Amino acid sequence: MRDRTADLDLDLDLDLDKTLEAAVAVAREAGQLTLGAYRSPPTVRYKRTTVDLVTQTDVESEALIQRLLAERFPGHGLLGEEGSGAGSSARDGAAPLWIVDPVDGTTNFAHGHPCYCVSIALQLEGELAVGVVHAPVLGLTWAARRGGGATRNGAPIRVSSTPSLDLALCATGFPYDRATSTDNNLTEWGFMLRRVQGLRCCGSAAIDLAFVADGTYDAFWEKRLKPWDVAAGTLIVTEAGGRVTALDGGASVPPWPEVIVATNGAVHDELARLVRCPGS
Repeated sequence: MRDRTADLDLDLDLDLDKTLEAAVAVAREAGQLTLGAYRSPPTVRYKRTTVDLVTQTDVESEALIQRLLAERFPGHGLLGEEGSGAGSSARDGAAPLWIVDPVDGTTNFAHGHPCYCVSIALQLEGELAVGVVHAPVLGLTWAARRGGGATRNGAPIRVSSTPSLDLALCATGFPYDRATSTDNNLTEWGFMLRRVQGLRCCGSAAIDLAFVADGTYDAFWEKRLKPWDVAAGTLIVTEAGGRVTALDGGASVPPWPEVIVATNGAVHDELARLVRCPGS
C-alpha cells in the first residue's frame, strides 16, 4: 500500500493548514487499514465489560497513526485510546499533543456496522488546533483547524439553524457501565425522547459531533467520554459555528468534562438545562 502522506513536507513548522493536511492524510491511511478488516471476523478482547471491547484493528490502526505522526512531527506527544502514551510535558500542555482514537465506534466496527471512524486532534498549548474525523465506510471526512472553519469532504460546513428542541434532531450515547451504574443516561434518554423531534444513537461520539457540525444533528450530549472520543469533533463543531461546553456551560476542553454538550448554539442552554435536571 502506498503511503499517501509520504510526499508531504516533513518540516511543517506547525503551519496549521499544512498540519491539517497531514492529519487528514494520516487519518485516511488509518481508515484504509481498517477497511481491510471491515466485515471480517474480528479478533476481540474485552477491557472492563463485554460492551467495552477492542479489536486487533484498533491496535494496528493506532500503531500506524503513531508511526506516521512521529515521522512528521518528531517531539510531539501522543495520547491514544489503545495505550500510546505521552510524556508529562505533553499531557500538561507544555508540548504539542496528538489525541487519537484509532477506531471510534469499535462495537459498530466489530459487528460490520458502517458508523465508525478514525479521530485525530492536535492540542497546542492547551488549546485544540487541528481536528479530523474520517469515516471510511461512509466516505466522509470532517476537518477543521483553529480559526479556519470546518469542512466535510473539503466543502465548508455550518451548524443548523434549528431554533428549538421540539424541532431538533439530537444524538446521545451510553457509558460502558450502563448495566451497573445508575448514572447511565437512561433517565435523560427517556426524558429527552419525549421533547425533541428525534433522538439517535449511532455508537460513535466523534461522528455524532461531526454531524452536529455539518447540520445533520442539532445537538448531542453524552456522559463520561474520554479526550480521544471528543477532541477532534469538538474543534470541528466550534469551527462550524456551534457551541461545545460542559453540562454547566463551562469550557469543554481542557479539562475534559464529565458531560459534554454540543449544539448549534440556539438550543444549547435549553438542552443543557433539561439534561442537567431531567423531569424539570
